[in-house]
Amino acid sequence: MEFGIFVQGYVGKRAETDPEAEHKALMEETEYVIQADKHNFKYAWASEHHFLEEYSHLSANDVYLGYLAHATERIHLGSGIFNPLAQVNHPVKVAEKVAMLDHLSGGRFEFGSGRGAGSHEILGFFPGITDMNHTKEIWEETIGEFPKMWLQEEYQGFQGKHWSLPPRKILPKPYGKSHPAMWYAAGSPSSYAMAGKMGLGVLGFSVQKVSDMEWVVESYKNAIKEAKAVGDFVNDNVMVTSTAICAETHDKAVEIAVGGGLNYLQSLLFRYHDTFPRPEGIPEWPELLPEYSAEIIELLIQEELMICGDPSEVLAQCRRWERAGADQLSFGLPIGISYEDTMNSIKLIGEHVIPHIDTDPVHRTTRFRQAAGA
Repeated sequence: MEFGIFVQGYVGKRAETDPEAEHKALMEETEYVIQADKHNFKYAWASEHHFLEEYSHLSANDVYLGYLAHATERIHLGSGIFNPLAQVNHPVKVAEKVAMLDHLSGGRFEFGSGRGAGSHEILGFFPGITDMNHTKEIWEETIGEFPKMWLQEEYQGFQGKHWSLPPRKILPKPYGKSHPAMWYAAGSPSSYAMAGKMGLGVLGFSVQKVSDMEWVVESYKNAIKEAKAVGDFVNDNVMVTSTAICAETHDKAVEIAVGGGLNYLQSLLFRYHDTFPRPEGIPEWPELLPEYSAEIIELLIQEELMICGDPSEVLAQCRRWERAGADQLSFGLPIGISYEDTMNSIKLIGEHVIPHIDTDPVHRTTRFRQAAGA
């Protein structure tokens, strides 16, 4: 199992007291990725969200990832996601951005795509629609065109229901042979199976706990056995996310978690991701989850809903995800936790956890593993 970090420009309530909260959030998260690059993490995923106040201010993630391509050396840089719906980002512009980032990163870029977070975001670009699944048809029409844009000397052009383009040379072409690995942000069992059939890796942002991996692995791994890849190769990968806090002692990690405002982050998540299944006990916005006490944090750890503890405990908790079949575990690091504590978490996990699980120190992407026959 490999490891990643997930950043999204989470501002939270800090803007109520700090006029520079947004700027600090974005700048601090760049430092988290740079720290992860130095401490054995293999992936950094940057979100693309629009209109999601406090929850995610990272809208122009192509610009952000371009900076990180220069600021890092080894870590894979992924779009988590680029939204390729023509009403949001024209597919040709997406193809160009992917190829450019592939060059700037020296082949470290990973192309994750998806359809938006929920009704608030989707309705900003599709006002008046009543079925959020309307975007699925557009995405399915579009996704198979990207490899053609990258690999055909002159793209043959496209005439679809939702967008069209005459034959044109799409430039630049990706760096080296083939194209970056392709991923899909999935939120339901049917989405995992669909991604598997297309040979896409899955960004499992909707997976909440280890037991959820049972249907993820079953639906995805069965489907990918008979994949008809939309790209140049099959990217057999399931990434899942979890909050992670690591400190020198268990008590210190719990203390950090209690002061991190994690209840507010979780409340915002289900405010905006209203297309995700809502677990029992999650209130409707603007009602908030109660503030987390030490007892609640201990319960969340026990229920496998967060990773928290000293390095040996975090290692044991990560092992559960490994046994459940996750190919990659990516950590969300909310701004409610201090910059110093977050940097320390990344360092401790990178030095004392990752080397015990990810035994391949070479940061080879799926694309170059395929080329090498590995």
